[in-house]
Amino acid sequence: MRIERLDPMRPDLRVVEEAVDVLRRGGVVAYPTDTLYGLAVDPTSDAAVRGLFSLKGRDAAAAIALIAADQAQAEHAGSFGATERRLAAAFWPGPLTIVVPAAPAMSSLLAPRGTLGVRVPANHVARALALRFGECITATSANASGAAPPATAQDAARSLGSGIDLVVDGGPAPGGPPSTIVEVVDGRLTLRRAGAIAWDRVLESVE
Repeated sequence: MRIERLDPMRPDLRVVEEAVDVLRRGGVVAYPTDTLYGLAVDPTSDAAVRGLFSLKGRDAAAAIALIAADQAQAEHAGSFGATERRLAAAFWPGPLTIVVPAAPAMSSLLAPRGTLGVRVPANHVARALALRFGECITATSANASGAAPPATAQDAARSLGSGIDLVVDGGPAPGGPPSTIVEVVDGRLTLRRAGAIAWDRVLESVE
């Protein structure tokens, strides 16, 4: 495992490209988001996703969300309707995860119900990594299932050790509540998990 530091406001493309190379080889990268540190693998690769579940000791029936560089990339990972696009325009970049039907290119292991969550974070490092990779990246927290999610690169490295190929150290993540998760079900907006964005604000954005 290697740890590479970069400026969180102006990510060094050399480090970003190194991380992208790890992802393209099927490896695991820990990286900062606008909440905590997450684990990135290639979401189109069954082998990479299977390895991620194994590394975390996570139930294979549990969904894993994605992070996108921008809305266009998010729409490559799943099917967005008018309501989902309004939500994205209102809250991205930011801590709102939108659950949508998964695109065929995504590993079915990510979406046991046929849907997946995706968001564009307010974090330059995370967005730069997804942008240079050319595809969304996974965003599950960088810890073993049941353990406290890490807010620093060092905590992420200690949590999973040699199971991580590269840790991108962008300084401490801000922590705080997780992203709010919403889904449109039968035409009705539904709260899947309360989080950083108040449910009332979400509802107001689509009225």
